[in-house]
Amino acid sequence: MLPSAKSLEGKRVPNVTFKTRTNHQWKDMTTDMVFKGRIVVVFCLPGAYTPTCSSTHLPRYNELAGVFKANGVDEIVCLSVNDAFVMNEWKQDQEAENITLLPDGNGEFAAGMGMLVDKSDVGFGKRSWRYSMLVKNGVIEKMFIEPEKEGDPLEVSDADTMLKYINPKAVAPDPVVIFAKPGCPHCARAKALLESKGYRYDEISLGKHITSSTLRAVSGSGTWPQVFIGGKLIGNADSLEAYFGARKAA
Repeated sequence: MLPSAKSLEGKRVPNVTFKTRTNHQWKDMTTDMVFKGRIVVVFCLPGAYTPTCSSTHLPRYNELAGVFKANGVDEIVCLSVNDAFVMNEWKQDQEAENITLLPDGNGEFAAGMGMLVDKSDVGFGKRSWRYSMLVKNGVIEKMFIEPEKEGDPLEVSDADTMLKYINPKAVAPDPVVIFAKPGCPHCARAKALLESKGYRYDEISLGKHITSSTLRAVSGSGTWPQVFIGGKLIGNADSLEAYFGARKAA
């Protein structure tokens, strides 16, 4: 049986040493190095490359990292009972440049938290239960532990729940997608404008499986680029400039 969130709040995180790899060299990272004198959001999950972890849990924390930091968080840490090689490769695969991925290879941190669970039924062995916490100077202020039920629940340890706890008035940025064409100056102008406004974006480029027909099908126009913000079609680079101009005037 897992401990309750209330029973862990106010306690210090376990004192362990994480075996990390940087520039092809082993580097020990202690609990103090991660938490001492800092405000850290931690989310722990069953395994790198697993479906929920890769599709939702990690990407959303990475996406909202700027908002967390604007609200006083020094670092966002992802922990899993995986080795350093796996965690480094997963970080690269996920393009999670805003997240620090730490390997809890022996499950020492998970065990110290009372969150080490047996997933032998799916061939995982001992793994961490899914949870998140806000840690200030090594002391747990707030815990969100997923309910003990079948499957792989992600109901309370997600990034949006944590952000709402830290600042209920914080506004998460709208997701942005830009359909772009290599070498297109108008695409470059639109991307530069998004970056200047602090927007992260996903880029879908013209290629073997993305054609002008695809662009017309999703946007109604064959002109590159086409920008979507928060699920709404903004249009080409000129339309994007007009969009930001209207927001500034308002």
